[in-house]
Amino acid sequence: MSRRHIISILMENEAGALSRVAGLFSARGYNIESLTVAPTVDPTMSRLTLVTSGSEPIIEQITKQLNKLIDVVKLIDLVESAHIEREILLLKVRVTGEYRSEVMRLAEIFRGRIVDVTPETFVVEVTGSGEKIDAFIRAVDPETIIESARSGVTGIARGEKGLIP
Repeated sequence: MSRRHIISILMENEAGALSRVAGLFSARGYNIESLTVAPTVDPTMSRLTLVTSGSEPIIEQITKQLNKLIDVVKLIDLVESAHIEREILLLKVRVTGEYRSEVMRLAEIFRGRIVDVTPETFVVEVTGSGEKIDAFIRAVDPETIIESARSGVTGIARGEKGLIP
């Protein structure tokens, strides 16, 4: 049975490291559903978070192959334990007349923020789970959506367990 996995990887912040990870997935025909990368508090390290789906044997194979990459210091599958995951959505919406107050109300309900205002548009920022982001998008009139940008999943284990050694 295929299920969603969030693999968090601590890796050396080196040129080509991301390319090697993506190449591993590409060469084996695995799909990366979401990918985020950023330096950690240690500028020589980056944290890469990717979302993929697969059966347990496939995910086990993926993690073994990832661990063999020279740049990879440590990795964990966040869905194996308690974790927090978030995405960020920036949604540009055409707002005229009474729809301005409707979008303001929706942003408030979803604990979003209006981060840019023009006479014709709002850009709304919403942070939360993928389900929350999807629900917000469904709540907005699709005819008014001009553009959207999603960050992809980032996550961290809860409690004392961590990726950084």
